[in-house]
Amino acid sequence: MKTHLNKRIYVAGHRGLVGSAIVRTLRKRDYTNIVTRTHAEMELTDQAQVRAFFESEQIDEVYLAAARVGGIHANNTYPAEFIYDNLMVQANVIHEAWRAGVKRLLFLGSSCIYPRMSQQPIKEEYLMSGSLEPTNEPYAIAKIAGIKMCESYHRQYGSDFRSVMPTNLYGPGDNYHPENSHVIPALIRRFHEAKMNGAEKVTIWGTGEPRREFLYVDDMADACVHVMELDRETYDLNTSPMLSHINVGTGEDVTIREVAEVIRRAVGFKGSIEFDTSKPDGTPRKLLDTGKLAQLGWRPGMRLSDGIVETYRHFQQETVRA
Repeated sequence: MKTHLNKRIYVAGHRGLVGSAIVRTLRKRDYTNIVTRTHAEMELTDQAQVRAFFESEQIDEVYLAAARVGGIHANNTYPAEFIYDNLMVQANVIHEAWRAGVKRLLFLGSSCIYPRMSQQPIKEEYLMSGSLEPTNEPYAIAKIAGIKMCESYHRQYGSDFRSVMPTNLYGPGDNYHPENSHVIPALIRRFHEAKMNGAEKVTIWGTGEPRREFLYVDDMADACVHVMELDRETYDLNTSPMLSHINVGTGEDVTIREVAEVIRRAVGFKGSIEFDTSKPDGTPRKLLDTGKLAQLGWRPGMRLSDGIVETYRHFQQETVRA
């Protein structure tokens, strides 16, 4: 067995959408020494607990997927929790990883870090070139701080801390809360319940016209492991001191109206779709330029329609178990 497969790898947030996918992907690639902690076992906003963990566990690599996440409603309702929790988790994990001599760390951000009216498709260098989308500004600022923290530790200490910026993610293990989830899981649940209840229509926030890019979470996890396995020279050839993160996406986007139709078909809902134009749309468009990741040899494998069918299958399994 290859020695690199025995590295002690800590996946922070292993029960979440991204973290669980990263664990699945690492296991598929025969990594054998994956370290995880539940929220009850370690509170990542508590620096003392995080320090004790890194001092005792001799971690080689970290995937920092732990975060407080949510859709427009959650970001608007809980801005203090979104900025505080994310800042504290990032600061503690990144700093204590450096302090313990962790060899490599990958920080996962979000495409909401980019300006609301950014030129499309969004290149990595557009970061901090304009105003953020107000509905998720606290979360975005926290994620920008995480990127800059990794960049700063690399510049000052030479730490091999990297960052990837995924587009909108969906897939097995998502949060299906009716108010605090992202668009695809929220719509899957809404269409499913409408079908079960024999409803005639489903109402969706906004106009349906904003365009979004969606990436299946196991594709995202595969990209994360791909980026982490790159040697430092190869990684640096595709970044620079002023460009310390890499976009991860499909390079294609659809309207909210279009994705709603895909979900309606996957669920089998026969009623109509209406849009509540009194509710906010959020950012008009978010399409990432994924050219740098393509140069590094990675492209996504799951089509949106297939990914939504697979996601709905998992949702049904979770609903039965619940």
